[in-house]
Amino acid sequence: MPHVVYILYSKKFDRFYVGTSSDISRRLNQHNNKESPSTAGGVPWVLVWHTKKSTSLDAESLENKLKNLSRIRKIKFMQKYHEGIVDEDLLNTINS
Repeated sequence: MPHVVYILYSKKFDRFYVGTSSDISRRLNQHNNKESPSTAGGVPWVLVWHTKKSTSLDAESLENKLKNLSRIRKIKFMQKYHEGIVDEDLLNTINS
């Protein structure tokens, strides 16, 4: 079963959140329904970028690497791997 590594953005907090899930739609709904304590205050969260990994170990490895990047490095990473960008206009707005 593929696992998805994703980056969400909260305009309210002006910050990114990195996570993994085997069901990205369900997970995004959980974040936006305040079912996750770590993201409850930042609602609404918007999916900015995602990619599929074949194993949970690969997904967790990438998740940990992304969590340790600064905001600017996360943006550069998403631009480098642009095929995972969900909304390029949003990313450009965040980046300006």
